[in-house]
Formats: sequence, C-alpha cells, structure tokens
Amino acid sequence: MEWFYLALISAVSLAFADAFSKKYFQSGSGWEMLLIRFTVPGLLLLPITLSGSYPAFDSQFWWWIAALVPLELLAMILYSLAIRDSPLYLTLPYLAFTPVVNVITGKIILGESVAPDKLLGIFMVVIGAYLLNSKKHAMTHPKHLLLPLLSIVSEKGSRLMLIAAIIYSFTSVLGKGAMQYVEPEYFGAFYFSVIGGISLLFSPFAQPKSITAIYRQPARTLVVAAFMCVMVITHFLAIAEVEVAYMITVKRTSLLIGIILGALMFSEKGLAQHFIAGALMVTGVAVILV
Repeated sequence: MEWFYLALISAVSLAFADAFSKKYFQSGSGWEMLLIRFTVPGLLLLPITLSGSYPAFDSQFWWWIAALVPLELLAMILYSLAIRDSPLYLTLPYLAFTPVVNVITGKIILGESVAPDKLLGIFMVVIGAYLLNSKKHAMTHPKHLLLPLLSIVSEKGSRLMLIAAIIYSFTSVLGKGAMQYVEPEYFGAFYFSVIGGISLLFSPFAQPKSITAIYRQPARTLVVAAFMCVMVITHFLAIAEVEVAYMITVKRTSLLIGIILGALMFSEKGLAQHFIAGALMVTGVAVILV
C-alpha cells in the first residue's frame, strides 16, 4: 500500500509543477521548459546521483537508458508545449490514456499482467478523464461527448499531449526495466541528471539562448524544479513496488489537481461540471486498490 501514497505524492507534485510552469514560463520555448523541468532538477538531484552505484559494465542497463532518454526528451518537449499553449483542462486529460496503453506495453516489455477487475478501475479513470474534457451538460446531451475527441483536431495542445501520453506509456515501462540494475531511490535522481545533462549539452545547438532560462528567474525556476524533484523520486519508488499500469493510473489523478489549479490560478472555467468525472476517476482508483 506504500506505493499508493508515493504515487499520490508524485501526482500532487506533478500537478503543481505543471501549474507553476504555466504561470511563470508561459512565454518560454519548449527547449527552455525542458531545461527548467529536467536540467535544474537534475542538478539539484546530483548529490543523490553521485551517492549511488551503477552497473558501468552491464551493457543491458545502458541499452535500456539509450532507448529511454530520447523518448523522454521528446515527450517532455511535447508536454511542455501543450500546457504552455492550451488550457490545462484541454491538455492534461489526455494523459489518462497512458495507463491503458501501459497494459499492453507492460505485458510486452516486462511481462506484467493486469487482473481483469483492476482493468475495470483503469478504464474508469480513463473515462473520467475523458469526461473532464467534455462540454458542460455532456451527461444530458450525448453529442457533446464527442467534443474531447474533436478537440484533438482543433486544439494543438490536445494533439501534442495525446502524443506525449502514448510515448509515456513506453518510457514508464522502459524506466522500470532499467531499474532492474539500480536501486529505485537512486535511479530517479540518476535519470533526471542524465536527461538534464544531455539537454544542457545540446542546448547550444538546439536553441542557444535557451540556457538563459535557467538563471533568468532563479526563484521561480527553483519552485518548478523542486516539485519535479519530488515527483521523480516518488515516481520510481512507487513503480518499483507495483505493476506499471496501476501506478501510472494513480499518478494520473494529477489531472484532477491540475484542473483545480487551472481554475484557481488561471480562472479556467468549468470546474463544477468536472465533479462527476472526478468522482469516477477516484472510484476507479479505489477499484485498483481493493
């Protein structure tokens, strides 16, 4: 049961990191967001990274990392652009599709199986997330249920987030695969340090001026980075204890928190209409835990 609390902490931390990224760095480029959300946390986590031991001569570990890093970088750029350019309620709900695909990727890559009754909980969370993005009165006007899908066509941020969600269904599984060789408490720090270092290394070629984003607003950058640090540490501690699909499903409750923060911080509308969908998501999580 400890994994559940860790996953919940990870969800809350991610939601706050998203909200403050949007609040403080809405005018930033995708690469600048990458540096703020990966490089700075990687630097903060460097002491933990250096205290761990890693399989320097185990080629399989580094194959996992080689597959993982470019996908993670691509997903985070898409993710950052999505929350920068579009309302949180039109982007974050698409992340709920990650655990559904995790059922397949977890089985193929790690051999993990999901119990049929737990699968029901996963789908309840996904349906709830879908309804979060539905137009008001969707419950009484069935035609409105198609609007979330239609937003993929009309809203760039929705499209970017859906692609990111699919990529995350692979990175979450690949990350657990790499953890076969490293203790969970070190792997998250190591992972962010590697990705952050690579992002910083390629910045002069990808977008030279983006490096200034790290120190342009130091206090605000540290706020986002601190939440990302908590998120990644608790993420890998949780995922080491349970099937990937279960953990990611619980972590996706960050969508609810993100939408609430969107309403409070950016006056995004429609908070009341999301209560039923939120209740469905919470019920789905409860089904997984029983």
